[in-house]
Amino acid sequence: MHSPQKRTEPAGGQQLAGLTHLRALAIILVFLFHYQLFGHPAWIETAGAFGWTGVDLFFVLSGFLISRQLFKSIAQTGSFSPGAFYFKRVMRIIPAYGVVLACYFFFPWFREKEALPPLWKFLTFTQNIGLNLRTQRTFSHAWSLCIEEQFYLLLPLVLMGLRFNKKVFYLLAGLFIAGFIIRAFSYTKWVSPSGDGFAWYTWIYYPSWCRLDGLLAGIAIAGVFQFKPALKEKMTRPGNWWLAITGLLLAATYWICGDQVSYTSSVLGFPLVDISFGVLVLAALSPSCVLFRFQSRISYWIATLSYSIYLVHKGCIHVAQQQLAKLGVAENGALMLFLCIAATMTGALLLHFIIERPFLQLRDRALAKYKNKRGHQTFSTTSPPTG
Repeated sequence: MHSPQKRTEPAGGQQLAGLTHLRALAIILVFLFHYQLFGHPAWIETAGAFGWTGVDLFFVLSGFLISRQLFKSIAQTGSFSPGAFYFKRVMRIIPAYGVVLACYFFFPWFREKEALPPLWKFLTFTQNIGLNLRTQRTFSHAWSLCIEEQFYLLLPLVLMGLRFNKKVFYLLAGLFIAGFIIRAFSYTKWVSPSGDGFAWYTWIYYPSWCRLDGLLAGIAIAGVFQFKPALKEKMTRPGNWWLAITGLLLAATYWICGDQVSYTSSVLGFPLVDISFGVLVLAALSPSCVLFRFQSRISYWIATLSYSIYLVHKGCIHVAQQQLAKLGVAENGALMLFLCIAATMTGALLLHFIIERPFLQLRDRALAKYKNKRGHQTFSTTSPPTG
């Protein structure tokens, strides 16, 4: 998820306000999808059937928000600070992740399943590579965070070697097309001969090289917004029309992905979902769109807690169901669902206010101190200010 990872409330303007609703939607989809792994009401299977796409929405959002930071710096100063970028990502991701990871390894009762991948895979963010659900199902949802961390590591390195021009768009298009070829090859080579649903997850669903579509869509939107202002202005005019088109695209995608592990769904499903969510992001960024104009404290808080919810929700659901079942609460009932939501939100609030927010505040103070120090040094020299 997935990051999961930047706050999207309107700060210094409302241009990102619509993304708050999308982040809230993404984590709700993820929660509903994973709740199917536990005792649940029958309607959850319908509501959560398409919930796996919540991760793809997170990918599109992360691709846009993270590359937007770097593109903005490049446009203003001609460069960016890799050190500052990596420091921001480490302080944003690692503290909360480290606490939850410790819970999984030191408190076996927190584990929603029996098997746990080796610690080094979590620490190196390579858990998604070769992930076998038959033997490594515990904290398996961290796979999407692994992909995002790999993205955070590689994107600045790529941008340092490129000037942003039309060649970058050609590169993005090439990588997007390569995804079709890689998934088709992987399905034919490993999934189809095995006849094993677990192989589909290992070779299609989890590998980074099969799941770049959403990140690429987000990067492309950020590039247009930063470097193609005329095109951006045209693209953001039909806000509510983009919303309607999203609905049509997702309906078509839902039909195509009816059998998620089929060849057609494997090769075409992910890019179609990500194109749909790319259009949805365009809608949310359009001043004429209802998503941009509508403000909701509920969306704001769900979005603010989305990373913490993502990290703790499986463990909290597992513990809550185990304990509440002893009190006679039916596992497949509405009351159990409500109490599991309450347990997840409680865990997320604790993680956010005790770990996540203090480290974000520490990060902001450290960056402000660094910028002030660099500014004073620049001002004291005889060379022109460089920012």
